[in-house]
Amino acid sequence: MRFVNVALVATLLFFVPPAALAQSQTEDAKARALFETFFEEQVSLSPMFQTHLGRKTQYGEWDDISPAQTELYYRLYQDQLARLESLDLDKLNPDNQLSAELMRFDLEQDIDGYQWRDYGYPVNQMFGWHATVASFLINSHQVTQLSDATAYIARLEGVEALLTQLTKNLTRRAQQGILAPAFVYPQVRRDITNIISGKPFTPDSDTQSPLLADFSRKVEALDIAPEQRQQLIDSASEALLNSVKPGYQELLSVWDELAKKADNRDGVWKLPNGEAYYQYTLAKNTTTDMSAREIHQLGLEEVARLHKAMETVKKSVGFTGSLNEFFSALQQDPAQYYHPDDSADSSNASAREQYLADTQALIDAMRERLPELFGHLPQATLKVKAVEPFREKSAGKAFYQAPAADGSRPGIYYVNLHDLSAMPRYQMEALAYHEALPGHHMQIAITQELTDLPAFRRHGGYTAYVEGWGLYAEQVPKEIGLYADPYSDFGRLSFELWRAVRLVVDTGIHQFKWSREQAIDYFVANTPLTRDDARREVERYIVMPGQATSYKIGMNTLLTLRTEAQKELGPGFSLKAFHDQVLGTGSLPLTVLQRRIRQWLAAQSDATQ
Repeated sequence: MRFVNVALVATLLFFVPPAALAQSQTEDAKARALFETFFEEQVSLSPMFQTHLGRKTQYGEWDDISPAQTELYYRLYQDQLARLESLDLDKLNPDNQLSAELMRFDLEQDIDGYQWRDYGYPVNQMFGWHATVASFLINSHQVTQLSDATAYIARLEGVEALLTQLTKNLTRRAQQGILAPAFVYPQVRRDITNIISGKPFTPDSDTQSPLLADFSRKVEALDIAPEQRQQLIDSASEALLNSVKPGYQELLSVWDELAKKADNRDGVWKLPNGEAYYQYTLAKNTTTDMSAREIHQLGLEEVARLHKAMETVKKSVGFTGSLNEFFSALQQDPAQYYHPDDSADSSNASAREQYLADTQALIDAMRERLPELFGHLPQATLKVKAVEPFREKSAGKAFYQAPAADGSRPGIYYVNLHDLSAMPRYQMEALAYHEALPGHHMQIAITQELTDLPAFRRHGGYTAYVEGWGLYAEQVPKEIGLYADPYSDFGRLSFELWRAVRLVVDTGIHQFKWSREQAIDYFVANTPLTRDDARREVERYIVMPGQATSYKIGMNTLLTLRTEAQKELGPGFSLKAFHDQVLGTGSLPLTVLQRRIRQWLAAQSDATQ
């Protein structure tokens, strides 16, 4: 749904001569066709993105991750930027002007990023091609007919070639001095070993490997003859042994050699021209021009503010010790955690099952309240799922996977239940609100369903907008009386504090040369996180420089804009209308979002005068 000042548009159209209006419509049609062409050109280079979109073109293929393909993308972006220049922006309607602005923003950012194409760590404990192979096949490759199963097998047969490209990329980076820190290597090795464990890799195993189990489950659901089903499973097993296994073994061999060269310098300052690279990652992730020092200072100020807010909640529950003592008391309180021997109800559900059921109940309750906060609601369904065992030891607390645009795959809210001591009850609400409703599922599903937007806007996004909304969405339910339990409200504050600490720690590591231990110590001293949780968090920021700063910067921008709207509109302010404005044009760079909301406010003020 689009939101425009109808009175203003009508006035402008009244003064546009008919001939000029026809020419403008022609230019608008040209722009829309160009946006779709650009999107399809980029999609055509990625079989995996085609699958993500719910398409079954090139369904048995992997992406090409060679340097030649990276250069091909670079040349395509340059060519598309040149073709974008052919548009006469003055003849476009406001929607298409915005789309042209965003297309230019994206292309220029991608072109600028080419100089950093070998920076970053394409294999790390958080994500990477080693894990993507399995998670993509399990979660994205749907099998609803025989041809889908053969395409799955074709992808298994292509794994060795894909991982060979990956090992070459890792070796090339190492030759430039771009190596992940030493702590990454044993974690990745463990995850790879998990993928190639079980049948058929270990014939006498009692369990199937993750990929064979997934393929078998999907094929069992097909309406085909039993002997045909067995033939497919046999072919998959052969591909696992002849392609997947040697591919991962080659990767492990190279990975172990790289581990010998790695050191404990954690920040990207260690890389060639590392300071400039870090500023690039900050600009890309925050869509602002804030410097590392400005972000660090903002973080220190936010940590102090949130500590004061938490003191108020602490006193409300009658705790008389210090804030750090309250943190410790929560960590040690058995009532705040799910335990493996819980007998939660008459069905004797396990602790993990109970966590999933309670999370689903929170989401269901929030879904019923959404009309109080939003006029536009998503149509896509949402599923709660535990992180798969093969990657649960390395994955974060929780994350979200977007639904297929055609509705063939739901949105998935993943929770990591490997360590229940890292998933306290008092943080459940905030976590569910961030990742599911009214957070990422609300936001991303709505964007995909805005059919009047060009495809590149429906399926793209900007980290500060996406994660800023997720963090803002943690707070919104409080507006309608949720977080009734003060401990849950403390959990909400602890999550916001966690994101504020990220501003300090991310910049501390990559700009100010903090060690990993120094960053962990700061986390433990200032948040309720356990040391093990803090270690995971810090290790995430080390391998994803700049990304963690986007949450708080995005949230602060939204809160600032909402305060401006409340002040400008006074009694006429509607939280529902504000939210629909924020979500109604899809993901935007923060600078563009600020401009759009302020234009809306000006139009609202004019309409009431």
